[in-house]
Amino acid sequence: MLDLVIESRTAAISAEMKVKRILPFRLRRMIGPFIFMDHAGPIENPSVPTSDLDVLPHPHIGLSTVSYLFGGEVTHRDSLGVEQIIRPGEVNWMTAGSGIAHSERFESPSALVGGLEMIQTWVALPEKDEETAPSFNNYTPDQLPIFTDKGIWMRLIAGDAYGLQSHVNTNSPLFYLHVVLQPGTLFALPKEHAERGFYIVKGTVEIAGHTYGEGKMLVFTKGVDPRIIAKETTTLMLLGGEPLGERFIWWNFVSSRQERIEQAKEDWKQGRFILPPTDNSEFIPLPDDRSRPAGTAPKPEPLS
Repeated sequence: MLDLVIESRTAAISAEMKVKRILPFRLRRMIGPFIFMDHAGPIENPSVPTSDLDVLPHPHIGLSTVSYLFGGEVTHRDSLGVEQIIRPGEVNWMTAGSGIAHSERFESPSALVGGLEMIQTWVALPEKDEETAPSFNNYTPDQLPIFTDKGIWMRLIAGDAYGLQSHVNTNSPLFYLHVVLQPGTLFALPKEHAERGFYIVKGTVEIAGHTYGEGKMLVFTKGVDPRIIAKETTTLMLLGGEPLGERFIWWNFVSSRQERIEQAKEDWKQGRFILPPTDNSEFIPLPDDRSRPAGTAPKPEPLS
Protein backbone atom coordinates (compact mmCIF):
# COMPACT_ATOMS: atom_id res chain seq x y z
CA MET A 1 0.00 0.00 0.00
CA LEU A 2 0.94 3.66 -0.31
CA ASP A 3 2.61 4.45 3.01
CA LEU A 4 2.86 8.23 2.83
CA VAL A 5 2.51 11.23 0.52
CA ILE A 6 5.04 13.98 1.27
CA GLU A 7 4.17 17.47 0.06
CA SER A 8 7.23 19.56 -0.79
CA ARG A 9 7.74 22.74 1.25
CA THR A 10 9.48 25.96 0.26
CA ALA A 11 12.94 26.55 1.77
CA ALA A 12 15.70 29.11 1.15
CA ILE A 13 19.30 27.96 0.68
CA SER A 14 20.85 31.33 -0.26
CA ALA A 15 19.90 34.99 -0.50
CA GLU A 16 17.59 34.41 -3.47
CA MET A 17 17.59 30.64 -4.11
CA LYS A 18 14.30 29.07 -3.10
CA VAL A 19 13.80 25.31 -3.37
CA LYS A 20 11.15 22.69 -2.88
CA ARG A 21 12.20 20.64 0.16
CA ILE A 22 11.02 17.02 0.25
CA LEU A 23 13.23 15.32 2.85
CA PRO A 24 13.59 15.27 5.79
CA PHE A 25 9.91 15.22 6.67
CA ARG A 26 8.44 15.10 10.17
CA LEU A 27 6.69 11.78 9.50
CA ARG A 28 9.49 10.26 7.43
CA ARG A 29 13.07 11.29 8.08
CA MET A 30 14.72 8.91 5.61
CA ILE A 31 14.01 6.59 2.67
CA GLY A 32 16.74 3.98 2.69
CA PRO A 33 19.94 5.99 3.26
CA PHE A 34 18.48 9.16 1.67
CA ILE A 35 18.03 11.78 4.40
CA PHE A 36 17.61 14.98 2.39
CA MET A 37 16.14 16.04 -0.95
CA ASP A 38 15.77 19.49 -2.53
CA HIS A 39 14.40 20.49 -5.94
CA ALA A 40 15.66 23.85 -7.24
CA GLY A 41 14.19 25.66 -10.23
CA PRO A 42 13.48 25.86 -13.01
CA ILE A 43 14.99 29.38 -13.04
CA GLU A 44 15.39 31.15 -16.37
CA ASN A 45 15.22 34.92 -15.85
CA PRO A 46 15.84 35.78 -12.18
CA SER A 47 14.87 39.28 -11.05
CA VAL A 48 18.14 39.53 -9.10
CA PRO A 49 21.83 39.16 -10.07
CA THR A 50 22.84 35.54 -10.65
CA SER A 51 25.37 35.86 -7.83
CA ASP A 52 22.48 36.23 -5.37
CA LEU A 53 21.61 32.59 -6.11
CA ASP A 54 25.08 31.42 -5.01
CA VAL A 55 25.44 29.11 -2.02
CA LEU A 56 28.57 30.31 -0.20
CA PRO A 57 31.12 27.92 1.37
CA HIS A 58 29.55 25.82 4.10
CA PRO A 59 30.42 22.53 5.89
CA HIS A 60 29.19 18.92 5.89
CA ILE A 61 29.96 15.76 7.87
CA GLY A 62 28.68 12.19 7.83
CA LEU A 63 27.03 12.15 4.40
CA SER A 64 27.42 12.25 0.64
CA THR A 65 25.84 15.08 -1.34
CA VAL A 66 24.51 14.07 -4.76
CA SER A 67 23.82 16.84 -7.30
CA TYR A 68 21.94 16.15 -10.55
CA LEU A 69 20.87 18.76 -13.09
CA PHE A 70 18.04 18.89 -15.64
CA GLY A 71 19.16 22.29 -16.98
CA GLY A 72 21.77 25.01 -16.52
CA GLU A 73 25.22 24.69 -14.94
CA VAL A 74 26.62 24.91 -11.41
CA THR A 75 30.24 25.50 -10.40
CA HIS A 76 31.31 23.38 -7.42
CA ARG A 77 34.41 24.18 -5.34
CA ASP A 78 35.50 22.32 -2.22
CA SER A 79 38.20 22.14 0.42
CA LEU A 80 39.94 19.30 -1.44
CA GLY A 81 40.79 21.85 -4.14
CA VAL A 82 38.25 20.44 -6.60
CA GLU A 83 36.64 22.89 -9.02
CA GLN A 84 34.01 21.25 -11.21
CA ILE A 85 31.23 22.56 -13.43
CA ILE A 86 28.30 20.16 -13.35
CA ARG A 87 26.06 19.98 -16.43
CA PRO A 88 22.71 18.28 -17.13
CA GLY A 89 22.81 14.49 -16.88
CA GLU A 90 26.03 14.44 -14.87
CA VAL A 91 26.40 13.43 -11.23
CA ASN A 92 28.48 15.25 -8.64
CA TRP A 93 28.99 12.82 -5.74
CA MET A 94 30.81 14.45 -2.82
CA THR A 95 31.43 12.39 0.30
CA ALA A 96 31.92 14.60 3.35
CA GLY A 97 32.88 11.87 5.82
CA SER A 98 34.95 13.47 8.58
CA GLY A 99 34.36 16.93 7.15
CA ILE A 100 34.42 19.03 4.01
CA ALA A 101 33.41 22.55 2.97
CA HIS A 102 32.10 23.47 -0.46
CA SER A 103 30.33 26.17 -2.43
CA GLU A 104 27.92 26.16 -5.35
CA ARG A 105 27.96 29.18 -7.64
CA PHE A 106 26.07 30.12 -10.76
CA GLU A 107 28.82 32.09 -12.48
CA SER A 108 29.16 30.13 -15.72
CA PRO A 109 27.79 31.89 -18.84
CA SER A 110 25.62 28.79 -19.27
CA ALA A 111 24.38 28.75 -15.67
CA LEU A 112 20.78 29.49 -16.61
CA VAL A 113 20.72 28.33 -20.23
CA GLY A 114 17.61 26.24 -20.77
CA GLY A 115 16.47 27.04 -17.23
CA LEU A 116 18.48 26.09 -14.16
CA GLU A 117 16.90 23.04 -12.53
CA MET A 118 18.61 20.73 -10.06
CA ILE A 119 17.87 17.94 -7.62
CA GLN A 120 20.18 17.51 -4.67
CA THR A 121 20.02 14.62 -2.22
CA TRP A 122 22.07 13.68 0.82
CA VAL A 123 22.93 10.03 1.40
CA ALA A 124 23.74 9.20 5.02
CA LEU A 125 26.86 7.09 5.52
CA PRO A 126 26.99 3.79 7.42
CA GLU A 127 28.44 4.21 10.92
CA LYS A 128 31.72 2.60 9.87
CA ASP A 129 32.15 5.21 7.11
CA GLU A 130 30.98 8.35 8.90
CA GLU A 131 34.56 9.48 9.57
CA THR A 132 35.99 8.39 6.22
CA ALA A 133 38.28 10.78 4.36
CA PRO A 134 36.33 13.26 2.21
CA SER A 135 36.25 12.69 -1.55
CA PHE A 136 34.68 13.99 -4.74
CA ASN A 137 33.73 12.38 -8.05
CA ASN A 138 32.04 13.70 -11.18
CA TYR A 139 30.32 11.17 -13.45
CA THR A 140 29.41 12.09 -17.02
CA PRO A 141 26.21 10.87 -18.72
CA ASP A 142 28.05 8.22 -20.76
CA GLN A 143 29.12 6.57 -17.47
CA LEU A 144 25.51 6.09 -16.30
CA PRO A 145 23.35 3.19 -17.55
CA ILE A 146 20.34 4.06 -19.74
CA PHE A 147 17.29 1.86 -20.32
CA THR A 148 14.50 2.50 -22.83
CA ASP A 149 11.28 0.66 -23.58
CA LYS A 150 7.94 1.64 -25.05
CA GLY A 151 7.01 4.88 -23.30
CA ILE A 152 9.90 4.60 -20.81
CA TRP A 153 13.30 6.30 -20.58
CA MET A 154 15.43 5.94 -17.47
CA ARG A 155 18.95 6.73 -16.30
CA LEU A 156 20.37 4.87 -13.30
CA ILE A 157 22.20 7.54 -11.32
CA ALA A 158 23.49 5.24 -8.58
CA GLY A 159 23.07 1.78 -7.12
CA ASP A 160 21.15 -1.06 -8.75
CA ALA A 161 17.59 -1.48 -10.03
CA TYR A 162 15.69 -3.29 -12.80
CA GLY A 163 18.76 -5.42 -13.49
CA LEU A 164 20.93 -2.34 -14.10
CA GLN A 165 24.10 -1.59 -12.14
CA SER A 166 25.71 1.85 -11.81
CA HIS A 167 29.48 2.35 -11.49
CA VAL A 168 28.97 5.32 -9.17
CA ASN A 169 30.74 4.51 -5.91
CA THR A 170 28.34 4.19 -2.97
CA ASN A 171 28.70 3.09 0.67
CA SER A 172 25.49 1.13 1.16
CA PRO A 173 22.80 -0.65 -0.91
CA LEU A 174 20.58 1.91 -2.67
CA PHE A 175 18.98 2.94 -5.95
CA TYR A 176 18.52 6.37 -7.53
CA LEU A 177 17.00 6.89 -10.99
CA HIS A 178 15.83 9.63 -13.36
CA VAL A 179 12.74 8.35 -15.21
CA VAL A 180 10.64 9.91 -17.99
CA LEU A 181 7.28 8.31 -18.84
CA GLN A 182 5.08 9.03 -21.85
CA PRO A 183 1.29 9.42 -21.44
CA GLY A 184 -0.51 6.16 -20.69
CA THR A 185 2.67 4.25 -19.81
CA LEU A 186 2.36 1.62 -17.09
CA PHE A 187 5.32 1.55 -14.68
CA ALA A 188 6.39 -0.30 -11.51
CA LEU A 189 8.95 0.32 -8.77
CA PRO A 190 12.07 -1.85 -8.44
CA LYS A 191 11.63 -4.73 -5.99
CA GLU A 192 15.26 -5.20 -4.92
CA HIS A 193 15.22 -2.81 -1.96
CA ALA A 194 13.46 -2.57 1.39
CA GLU A 195 12.49 1.13 1.24
CA ARG A 196 11.25 2.81 -1.96
CA GLY A 197 9.70 6.03 -3.08
CA PHE A 198 9.51 8.46 -5.96
CA TYR A 199 9.32 12.23 -6.35
CA ILE A 200 7.24 13.77 -9.13
CA VAL A 201 9.36 16.45 -10.80
CA LYS A 202 6.74 17.25 -13.41
CA GLY A 203 3.59 15.65 -14.76
CA THR A 204 1.01 13.46 -13.02
CA VAL A 205 0.55 9.77 -12.24
CA GLU A 206 -2.40 7.63 -11.27
CA ILE A 207 -2.22 4.91 -8.62
CA ALA A 208 -5.28 2.89 -7.55
CA GLY A 209 -7.63 5.51 -9.01
CA HIS A 210 -5.94 8.48 -7.29
CA THR A 211 -3.98 11.14 -9.18
CA TYR A 212 -0.78 12.73 -7.85
CA GLY A 213 1.00 15.74 -9.33
CA GLU A 214 4.37 17.45 -9.27
CA GLY A 215 6.03 18.39 -6.01
CA LYS A 216 4.91 15.22 -4.21
CA MET A 217 6.96 12.29 -2.91
CA LEU A 218 5.16 8.94 -2.67
CA VAL A 219 6.56 6.36 -0.23
CA PHE A 220 5.55 2.70 -0.34
CA THR A 221 5.38 -0.13 2.17
CA LYS A 222 7.88 -2.95 1.71
CA GLY A 223 6.70 -5.64 -0.70
CA VAL A 224 4.04 -3.50 -2.36
CA ASP A 225 4.17 -3.36 -6.17
CA PRO A 226 2.13 -0.26 -7.11
CA ARG A 227 0.64 0.05 -10.60
CA ILE A 228 1.81 3.50 -11.74
CA ILE A 229 0.17 5.06 -14.83
CA ALA A 230 1.52 8.27 -16.37
CA LYS A 231 -1.38 10.63 -17.13
CA GLU A 232 0.86 12.90 -19.23
CA THR A 233 4.58 13.17 -20.00
CA THR A 234 6.00 12.74 -16.51
CA THR A 235 9.44 13.00 -14.92
CA LEU A 236 10.14 11.02 -11.75
CA MET A 237 13.12 10.63 -9.42
CA LEU A 238 13.09 7.16 -7.84
CA LEU A 239 15.13 6.49 -4.72
CA GLY A 240 15.50 4.15 -1.77
CA GLY A 241 17.59 1.33 -0.42
CA GLU A 242 18.38 -0.40 2.83
CA PRO A 243 17.79 1.56 6.07
CA LEU A 244 20.84 2.61 8.09
CA GLY A 245 19.19 3.32 11.44
CA GLU A 246 18.62 6.53 13.39
CA ARG A 247 20.50 9.65 12.32
CA PHE A 248 20.73 13.11 13.85
CA ILE A 249 20.66 16.10 11.51
CA TRP A 250 21.34 19.74 12.31
CA TRP A 251 21.95 22.35 9.61
CA ASN A 252 24.41 20.58 7.22
CA PHE A 253 25.61 17.91 9.63
CA VAL A 254 24.47 14.27 9.76
CA SER A 255 25.68 11.70 12.28
CA SER A 256 24.64 8.64 14.28
CA ARG A 257 25.96 10.48 17.37
CA GLN A 258 24.59 13.73 18.77
CA GLU A 259 27.97 14.61 20.29
CA ARG A 260 29.56 14.48 16.83
CA ILE A 261 27.05 17.10 15.65
CA GLU A 262 28.06 19.33 18.55
CA GLN A 263 31.72 18.91 17.68
CA ALA A 264 31.05 19.85 14.05
CA LYS A 265 29.23 23.00 15.15
CA GLU A 266 32.19 24.08 17.24
CA ASP A 267 34.70 23.16 14.52
CA TRP A 268 32.92 25.39 11.99
CA LYS A 269 32.48 28.20 14.52
CA GLN A 270 36.20 28.12 15.40
CA GLY A 271 37.37 27.94 11.77
CA ARG A 272 38.75 24.42 11.95
CA PHE A 273 37.19 23.39 8.62
CA ILE A 274 39.34 24.13 5.57
CA LEU A 275 37.63 26.41 3.06
CA PRO A 276 37.83 25.84 -0.71
CA PRO A 277 41.25 27.28 -1.67
CA THR A 278 39.80 29.17 -4.67
CA ASP A 279 36.66 30.34 -2.83
CA ASN A 280 37.73 31.31 0.68
CA SER A 281 36.99 35.03 0.94
CA GLU A 282 33.50 34.50 2.38
CA PHE A 283 31.49 31.77 4.03
CA ILE A 284 28.23 31.12 5.82
CA PRO A 285 28.63 31.54 9.59
CA LEU A 286 27.22 28.98 12.00
CA PRO A 287 23.53 29.84 12.43
CA ASP A 288 22.06 30.55 15.83
CA ASP A 289 21.52 27.26 17.61
CA ARG A 290 17.75 27.04 17.64
CA SER A 291 17.81 23.25 17.33
CA ARG A 292 15.00 21.15 18.71
CA PRO A 293 15.59 18.09 20.90
CA ALA A 294 18.01 15.57 19.41
CA GLY A 295 16.65 13.60 16.49
CA THR A 296 13.92 16.00 15.42
CA ALA A 297 13.63 18.02 12.23
CA PRO A 298 16.61 20.27 11.43
CA LYS A 299 16.75 23.88 12.52
CA PRO A 300 17.85 26.09 10.86
CA GLU A 301 17.47 25.31 7.16
CA PRO A 302 20.13 22.96 5.74
CA LEU A 303 22.07 24.10 2.69
CA SER A 304 22.83 22.10 -0.42
